[in-house]
Amino acid sequence: MSKVAIIGLSHVGSTTAYTLVSRDLIDQLVLFDKHEKIVTAQYKDLYDGQVGLNSHVEIIKPDLKELKDTDIIIFSAGKISVQQDSGNRFDELNYTKKVAQEWGPKIQQAGFHGILINITNPCDVITRMLQEETGLPHDQVFGTGTSLDTARMKQAVSAELGIHPNNINGSVVGEHGMTQFVPWTKVSVGDSVLSDTLTQAQQDEFENQAKQNGIDIFFGKGFTCYGIANQTALIVQTVLSNSKKIMPVSVYNENEGIYIGQPALVGSGIEKVYPLDFNDNEQAKWEKSVASIKEMYAAI
Repeated sequence: MSKVAIIGLSHVGSTTAYTLVSRDLIDQLVLFDKHEKIVTAQYKDLYDGQVGLNSHVEIIKPDLKELKDTDIIIFSAGKISVQQDSGNRFDELNYTKKVAQEWGPKIQQAGFHGILINITNPCDVITRMLQEETGLPHDQVFGTGTSLDTARMKQAVSAELGIHPNNINGSVVGEHGMTQFVPWTKVSVGDSVLSDTLTQAQQDEFENQAKQNGIDIFFGKGFTCYGIANQTALIVQTVLSNSKKIMPVSVYNENEGIYIGQPALVGSGIEKVYPLDFNDNEQAKWEKSVASIKEMYAAI
């Protein structure tokens, strides 16, 4: 019996909920949002959305007692309109830090001891806050991090090369934000390392395109939902099945003392964080990304 809770039922939370339900990945789903009308509406809509499916997920209305035996909490509480004008995740921090500070103690007091997956932005900073506020071990708290950014990079490269995105091995790393980057020396297709086959101009174009896709989506409709819901569902499926997949998520980096996006082995939690071997150019980008995350955390 698998049980997942979602905290925050706006665009991302609700799309993630429906993705989990429609793919029949879970048995029970607990819904939380500060707006009672939204909870009731999503509760009824998710039940309606299951008619005709060959599966059935039990939808549970908000009750903190339900968290004690919940396997996974997905934290997606936020207010995307805060960064509507700028698109800068730093602008969200003043709002989302308060939400994390509010929910962390509630999660702890409820006796939750499962896996906490954070989506809320700034993802790396809020993931760290949630770990500290809940007191859960680092390997039980992580964020979606650069998983969506990696998907966008793979889409950009695959469109140019005429291959399926799943044939591209590699990750976007660093902050889930403006300082993210692609270590092309670690990205490959078959036996070919793309840093050897792509010009610097092509590498820059693909990297910029991945960022631009996210910007176009955000400013086109005011939020993103399908891409991040898909990545979250894939992570949930990996955790529940203990699949032990290497995924680019926001994990605790002991050397830097922060949460940051990098490849990690995901099983029933974070089982291993893979060390990164950068060239000089990539190292400079990494340090810039680390500094950005630390600056945001210091602003709390």
